[in-house]
Amino acid sequence: MVSFNSILADKYYKQNYLEYIQNIKIGIAGMGGIGSNVMNALVRSGFCKFEIIDYDIVEYSNLNRQLYFLDDIGKYKVDAIFDIMKKINPMIDVIKHNVMLSSNNIQNYFSDADFIFEAFDKVEYKKMILEHFGNTTKNIILSSGMAGLLNNNEIKIRKINSCHYVVGDEISAVNHENMPYAPRVLACASLMASIALELTYKVFNLTNMDF
Repeated sequence: MVSFNSILADKYYKQNYLEYIQNIKIGIAGMGGIGSNVMNALVRSGFCKFEIIDYDIVEYSNLNRQLYFLDDIGKYKVDAIFDIMKKINPMIDVIKHNVMLSSNNIQNYFSDADFIFEAFDKVEYKKMILEHFGNTTKNIILSSGMAGLLNNNEIKIRKINSCHYVVGDEISAVNHENMPYAPRVLACASLMASIALELTYKVFNLTNMDF
């Protein structure tokens, strides 16, 4: 049986680079529209080591933009996304935390993560991530502003400093008149995932790899 890893090594990456990214540790805080789709993009890109956090369950209203299915309704999101990702690459190594992240327990998570993806809706959670990890060398990738129907080309990557990034339009907040829809949410998640792949490639310093 052909494995997912062998497909990547045969068609997309040199073996030594693939082995390198498979040892990069990814932390994702929140497994909703952003987090589930970030993980999907990263697993399909060859990343294997994840630590994921969410306390919520999958609901019908999630299906318009989150990477879940009808038979996931009622499951904890960390369990559902793990099962889905294993169908892509059974070799992934995932640490799941079915907890609500808070200032009282955040020190227990992401201690060895190379990248931390913030995928929460509320500003206070974004602030908490930055306050706790902002003085470390971890790459922190935040989401901000991807609600609405209009394709106004404002979703972008902004580099805050050497290891902090924010992705989105940084304006459009989710509310009853400005709901999150798949096109903009998935665009934001894909750009966030692309940062990890690009930075990993630059660190590895391969200049002749054919994608």
